[in-house]
Amino acid sequence: MKPIESVHIVGMGALGLLYGSLITQTLGGGAVSYVMDDARYQRHQGKRHLINGTEMEFPVLRASDAKPCDLLIVAVKGTGLTAALDTMSTSIDENTTIISVLNGISSEEIIAARYGANQIVHAVAIAMDAMNFGGDLTYTKAGHLCLGVLDSAVQPHLDRLTIFFDRAGVDYVLEDIRRRMWSKFMVNVGINQVCMVYGTGYGGAMRAGSEARMTLIGAMREVILLANAHGVDLNDGDMQEYMTIFSAFPADATPSMGQDRINRRPSEVEMFAGTVRHLAREKGILVPANDFLYRRVYEIEAQY
Repeated sequence: MKPIESVHIVGMGALGLLYGSLITQTLGGGAVSYVMDDARYQRHQGKRHLINGTEMEFPVLRASDAKPCDLLIVAVKGTGLTAALDTMSTSIDENTTIISVLNGISSEEIIAARYGANQIVHAVAIAMDAMNFGGDLTYTKAGHLCLGVLDSAVQPHLDRLTIFFDRAGVDYVLEDIRRRMWSKFMVNVGINQVCMVYGTGYGGAMRAGSEARMTLIGAMREVILLANAHGVDLNDGDMQEYMTIFSAFPADATPSMGQDRINRRPSEVEMFAGTVRHLAREKGILVPANDFLYRRVYEIEAQY
């Protein structure tokens, strides 16, 4: 396959800006273009963003003007994925490598239902503390991407992607991607929902003896039970890996659902507790911590 030269990103939130800025800082302006619908294009055209205090401007494209690219990064929130499927249509042809950095365990399946699975490299973004407020990005840790394929037919796309990331300075590791997807799902079900429900950052969620920490552990252990029921060997060691990562983040930093509460935006609760509850019903597993979080998130959002 030919090397990756053109990169399009759909989504200009925390992760969209994080990966766009990392690639741009290494490969220069114009290395990345953001593709968006007409309404978003009007809002973002000519807008400058602060990335850790440094002003940057990124090329933006109307979806109607976009041409197929070599690499498409899908970085919208889960609530925006359905609309993004239309936005990305002009950026994709049979040679486009696609990755999704969305939370949850279902975005690749949703994208594949529309565009097929043979171009999708599975990716999980971990260990970053990126926060986006008003289009400005701050982070102390950029984390890394875990990459892998579920079908060997996609291996050429993975090989091409790693060559590009080596050149672009994007950190990644190759892993058992199905297991990593479940482990990241576990952590998002815990930390994202707990930070939103308790109105706290990583420090508050991790405070020893607190209700928030007990709920965090309970919600993650429910995902471990579900993963095991689906044949994935997740365990408490995976949970402890992430708890160590949380402890290293600034105490007042907060993940995406915590940011949703601050910005009074609809959250990804259906991708997290909603999915847990659905899968638990299928397997006959009780998930009281996620039942509680699901109910409280909707109570909070009703007050916006």
